[in-house]
Amino acid sequence: MEHIQPPSYRHLSNLFPPQALELLTNCYVMVQGNTVSALGPFNGLKEVRKVVLDTMKNIHPIYNIKTLMIKRELSKDPELRLQSWERFLPNFRHKNLTKRKEPKKKTTKKEYTPFPPQQPESQIDKELATGEFFLRESVKKRKKMEEIKVKQAEALTKRQEERNRAFIPPKEKPVMKKTNKAPSEAKIDIDAIKAKVRKAKTKKLGAPSVNPVPQTPPAYDKKKKNKG
Repeated sequence: MEHIQPPSYRHLSNLFPPQALELLTNCYVMVQGNTVSALGPFNGLKEVRKVVLDTMKNIHPIYNIKTLMIKRELSKDPELRLQSWERFLPNFRHKNLTKRKEPKKKTTKKEYTPFPPQQPESQIDKELATGEFFLRESVKKRKKMEEIKVKQAEALTKRQEERNRAFIPPKEKPVMKKTNKAPSEAKIDIDAIKAKVRKAKTKKLGAPSVNPVPQTPPAYDKKKKNKG
C-alpha cells in the first residue's frame, strides 16, 4: 500500500478519474482531500504513482491513461510482446506555460522616496517673496491694469499681422518669352508634305497632271493619202 500526498492540489478527485486507473492497473485507488492511497501489485502501483506525480506537475492524467490503454492492448498480442512499443505510443507535446506574456505598454515605476513631496507655493507665499503683499490695494490694482494693457497690446499686434498677411501678393514666377522663329528645315519639310498631299488628291479625282506629256499625232502612210 502506498500513500502519496501532493502539496499543490487540494482536490485530486476532480483532476483524474480513479475508476479508469483501477481497471488499467488492477489497483484500488482512493482519493481523499490532499492524499491518494493505492493498493495492488507492484507494477500497477508504479503506474499509479507516475500518474499522480504528473498531475502534480500540471499534466492532465488523460494522456497517461491513453498510453496505459495502448500498452494493455499490445500486451495481449504474443508477437508484439517482445518488441519495442515506442512507435505505437503517442508523443504529447508539453507547452511552456511558464512564459508570461509581456504587456505592450510598459509602465516605469517612479523611484520610491520615503519623504513626502514638496507642497506647492500658495498665492500669499508668492506675494511675500516678490514683496507685493505689503503694497496698498490701489497700487496692486494699478499694476494689474498695466499688465492687462500690455497683454491687450500684444494681442492687437498679432491680429493686425494676421490681417496684413492676406494683402501681401504672392511672388510671381518668371514668364518665359515665346520665340516665333522656326527653323528653315521644318518649313521645307512642311512644303514637301503639302505637295505630296496635293498629288495624291489629283490622282484620286482623275484630274490632269500639272505638267502634261505632249501627245504625238499618229503617222499615216503616204500611200493611203495618194490613193485618196
